[in-house]
Amino acid sequence: MAARRREVADSSNDLFTPAPLPVTRLDDVGRVACLRLIRSENVGPVTFRELINRYGSARAALEAIPEIARRAGRSRPLKVCPADAAEAELEAAQTAGAEPVFTIEPGYPPALAAIENPPPLLYVRGRLATLSAEMIAIVGSRECSANGITMAQVLAKGLGEAGYVIASGLARGIDGAAHRTALRSGTVAVLAGGIDHVYPPENRDLFQLIPDSGGAIVTDMPPGYQPRARDFPRRNGMISGMSRGVVVVEATVRSGGMVTARLATEQGREVFAVPGHPLDSRAEGPNRLIRNGATLITSAQDIIDDLGPITGREPFRVAEASAPLYSAPSRPTETAVAPPPTGDSVVNDAVLAALGPSPVHVDTLIRATGLPSRAVQIALMDLDLAGHIVRLGGQLVARRV
Repeated sequence: MAARRREVADSSNDLFTPAPLPVTRLDDVGRVACLRLIRSENVGPVTFRELINRYGSARAALEAIPEIARRAGRSRPLKVCPADAAEAELEAAQTAGAEPVFTIEPGYPPALAAIENPPPLLYVRGRLATLSAEMIAIVGSRECSANGITMAQVLAKGLGEAGYVIASGLARGIDGAAHRTALRSGTVAVLAGGIDHVYPPENRDLFQLIPDSGGAIVTDMPPGYQPRARDFPRRNGMISGMSRGVVVVEATVRSGGMVTARLATEQGREVFAVPGHPLDSRAEGPNRLIRNGATLITSAQDIIDDLGPITGREPFRVAEASAPLYSAPSRPTETAVAPPPTGDSVVNDAVLAALGPSPVHVDTLIRATGLPSRAVQIALMDLDLAGHIVRLGGQLVARRV
């Protein structure tokens, strides 16, 4: 078994050791040339790298493109990105507080560089060195339960203590909980849209807190780009590609979290899953992953111990988690007006959405929803009268199934 573990470790480490990284950053002229090459017709990630390898620089590759097209029998010239368009894009990124890093530069995430067809360019807002740290991705449902949020907090805190940077997608729910908890230890958020496009809008504070705390915001799309549904799987593949492993906390079967887990498997990454109640649809995804071979975990220590032989890290013991790890941000309107004395359907829906078949303490529910205590108590009264919840004593409540 020990020999097998060493063999697995050796093969896994190969995934994180691409060709030697460059030792110098590109100058402004070199960056413009690289961006022009990337934005030129028919130049994808593979062609970009092959052109650089063959001609030695983006400038030389740009000069060779007309002859390449002619030699290949193309009837009309390839469209080459104009220099002023590339310069304008780089200026827009600078205005947004981001800097470009290309696959042929130092600072590009080494794990991402090792996958098949990595994006040739990343725009990074924040601390570039964070991208070279070993990462663990924590992903899951946007419409997560209070227990799911607590689990994401516990995992992010423990993994951060062990020296891992937490990667995720800046989405609501599990992503946001993981990012917030890892602000002190390091976190990277990967966007599907441009570096100047905050999505979802309610995580605008995180968008600023992450770079301010030494983390990084990353995207492979140009400034001003508005993400579409088809862009999120690409974003998910970047999250898994940057990471040593992916943890799925809660996810329905057809969700972004499950897409990230599938891409992680294809990239040779470890996949971990938190088991959940069989009657909770948010647990269906992780439970299926476990059935199909993902590693079942119930703590950050499980992940650290499992990765130890693969990463070669010294053994590390996580301190026992203490809740609360963070409080969800309050809704802006709630700071201006007192909570209503009677039930509110919006509040009721928010509280019910945070509940699942597994019991959760009322205090945990209050922290997870970010709602005032009185509003949550009134909502629980309404939901109890309507037969939607079960009270289990000791301030524990669960959703009736």
